[in-house]
Amino acid sequence: MVKIFSGSSSLELATKVAEKLNMKLGQLEVQRFSDGEFQPIFKENIRGRIVVIIQSTPSPFDNYWELFQLIQAAKLSSASKIIVINPYMGYSRQDRKDKPRVSIGAKLIADFIQTAGATRFVTIDLHQDSIGAFFNLPVDQLYSSYIFAPYIKSLNLSNLVIAAPDTGAVKKAKYLSEHLNTDMVICYKHRPMANKVDEMILIGDVTGKNIIILDDLIDTATTICRSADLMMEKGAKSVRAFITHPVMSGKAYENIEKSKLLELIVSDTISLKQKSDKIKVLSVCDLLSTAIKNIIDNKSLSKLFI
Repeated sequence: MVKIFSGSSSLELATKVAEKLNMKLGQLEVQRFSDGEFQPIFKENIRGRIVVIIQSTPSPFDNYWELFQLIQAAKLSSASKIIVINPYMGYSRQDRKDKPRVSIGAKLIADFIQTAGATRFVTIDLHQDSIGAFFNLPVDQLYSSYIFAPYIKSLNLSNLVIAAPDTGAVKKAKYLSEHLNTDMVICYKHRPMANKVDEMILIGDVTGKNIIILDDLIDTATTICRSADLMMEKGAKSVRAFITHPVMSGKAYENIEKSKLLELIVSDTISLKQKSDKIKVLSVCDLLSTAIKNIIDNKSLSKLFI
């Protein structure tokens, strides 16, 4: 028997997923102490059950600590399998030792998840595919193209071009451009420090084109907005951005409103902090519910990759 539970950060999404599977979320309680310490507690028997835990992990780190405790509590309660659905994997930008004397945060997170007792890990659009190799358990990476591609097709845009806002997004952009049979352009940026772009160069022709910028996450929105403004200056007809994880920190909302972006389309892996007429949310509910069902039934997930 399968039981689905949700951590605090993904309650809305988890509820949709459970309803799609004709199930109800399992009962949880988070006991909190006056000093800020907390302890999640399963309020029903899960012995011998397949436990699915849905929890995205944006800041603060409490979201991760809650996930680790839920995994361990399920393990200590004799769950037969513990499937972690982590739609947005926080710290995934720390995927390599790119400078002296730094940690590899994503590897540390993978170690914690495994040590806590997870038996399978499912996520959407990792910052780098190589992060999957940090785990010594089955990892299923799903892709937002499953929901983005149909929406892009529904726009019926002529002269469509897919754009990578930086070199790190080239692989994702190339995959989608091939699927949609469109051209692709790249923005090359020099970043002297995190969340600051010093210089940006456009590689490719955008004159008279309808541009779709594709990336895995949007944080302060600096890169996306700079890319959109640059493309419009270079003669683009319109620019939209399709971003999986709306981290949206700092002046992100202000930057989006001031930019030349016509529309920002994001998924609900992370709940938006505020609304905007420029932002549209597409749900990953169907993607996750189908993946969960296929995993439980030992079926392939290949039909979810487009």
